Amino acid sequence: MTAIAALRLSLDVDLSGFVGVLQRLQVPHRVSEEAGEQVLWVPSEQQAADVRELYRRFPKGDPRLQALAPARSQGRMRTVLAASKMTALVLLLTLLVACVTLLGDNPATLHWLTFADFRLQGDYLVFIPPADSLAAGQWWRLFTPMLIHFGILHLTMNGLWYWELGRRIEARQGAGWLLALTLLFALLSNAAQYLFGGPSLFGGLSGVLYGLLGYCWIFQRLAPTPAYRLPPGVLVMMLVWLLLCASGLITALGFGSIANAAHVGGLLAGCLVGLLGGALARRHR
Repeated sequence: MTAIAALRLSLDVDLSGFVGVLQRLQVPHRVSEEAGEQVLWVPSEQQAADVRELYRRFPKGDPRLQALAPARSQGRMRTVLAASKMTALVLLLTLLVACVTLLGDNPATLHWLTFADFRLQGDYLVFIPPADSLAAGQWWRLFTPMLIHFGILHLTMNGLWYWELGRRIEARQGAGWLLALTLLFALLSNAAQYLFGGPSLFGGLSGVLYGLLGYCWIFQRLAPTPAYRLPPGVLVMMLVWLLLCASGLITALGFGSIANAAHVGGLLAGCLVGLLGGALARRHR
């Protein structure tokens, strides 16, 4: 299906209110960044004309349509899912891995996804150097630890944060860019944890989450965009949690070992990529 550019606007324009109008009216659309502009795409010329007329009348949204939100909640959820396919796919894979590994309690399936393969020797895990697995063509191990979770709370918290951050990036810069960032931050945070923590059983989306957080934080400071505008309390809470985990307090309270190197590695990588991406976006403006 051919997409028609209905609107081309500066990146400084806040489209969130108008996009809310389109969502509540169930108008199929997507927003992307093209050559330093926000471009709103629709499937046909007729819809493009309708969207332009709507934008002329309600550039910041129509308060009268707010009352329709509860009645259209199901349609709105479908719209959100349609615009967040990559985010949902990553979460679906994470849920699938949680099922087949029994949240980390099934070594028979778990060992295929860890950064360093292992075998059971009595009550102990004997780890195999990652170089040996890579030489055997098991390159997926560089990324798959992000899908492993140990416990329902671990899975739930990471899943909720990935949904919040991932769909922001997917809406602003597309599914391909979200996938690239997810894989990059998974690779770097996993490598950091192995290098600084040694052979061990680790996993989770936390390293990726800190990467996405750092990316949105720095990108937003250099090239402000509504999609990456996080409440100040969110950033403070995540950084405080990072420090608490690094201090050893969380482990001492009985919450298990924390992959601190993965968290820090992901955050530093996210800040660096956000710095480069934000600088480029600012230059294009």
